Amino acid sequence: MVSTDRLLAFAAMSLLVIVIPGPSVLFVIGRALAHGRRTALATVLGNVLGSYLLVAAVALGLGSLVEQSVAVFLAVKLAGAAYLVFLGVQAFRHRKDMKMSAADGPAQVARGDLRTIADGILVGVTNPKGIVFFAAVLPQFVDHTAGGLPAQMLTLGLVPISIGLITDTVWGLTASAARNWFARSERRLSMIGGAGGFAMIGLGVTVAATGRAD
Repeated sequence: MVSTDRLLAFAAMSLLVIVIPGPSVLFVIGRALAHGRRTALATVLGNVLGSYLLVAAVALGLGSLVEQSVAVFLAVKLAGAAYLVFLGVQAFRHRKDMKMSAADGPAQVARGDLRTIADGILVGVTNPKGIVFFAAVLPQFVDHTAGGLPAQMLTLGLVPISIGLITDTVWGLTASAARNWFARSERRLSMIGGAGGFAMIGLGVTVAATGRAD
C-alpha cells in the first residue's frame, strides 16, 4: 500500500509538471484544431493509455533502461517525433477536405476512433517528458521498506494519469470550441486545419531537437 503522505506529495509534484504544456498537450490541441472535438477526446484517451504504459514499463524495470541508455532514449524520441511530423503533414494535406460532421458526427466509424486512440498511445508512450518523469521521479516516491514495488508504482502512476486526463480534456475541448467558430466558414476551417497540421509538424521538430532535459 502507498502511504497517504507519499501519494499527496507525488500528486503535488505531478500537478506542477503537468500544468506546464508538453508534447501530449500540444498534440491534443493540434488534433483538436485539425479534426475537431471527437478526435481530440480520442487522442486524450490514447495519450493517457500511452502514459500508463510508461508507468508499467518503469514498474517492470524497462523505464530505467530507456532513460539511462542514450541510444535507446534517442531512438524512442525520434520515432515519436517522426510520427508527429507525419500526422501534421497528413492534417495539412487534407485541410480542405475537413467537415465537422466527419470529425464529430456519428458517421465516423469505430475504426477511425481506434486509429486515433492508437495515434495517441504512440505519442504518449514516446513522450520524452513522460519517459524522464516516470523513470526518474516516480521511483523516488516508492517506499522500499514496504515491498511490492511494482504495485506501488502502478498505484502512484494513476495519479498523474488522472490529472492528465482532466487537464488534457479541458485543453482539447477548449481548442475544439475555437475550431467550431472557424467551421462556420470553409475557408476559416481550412486555415485552422492547416494551423493544426503546422503545429504538429513544429512539435515533432521540437521534440526531435530537444535534449535529455525534456
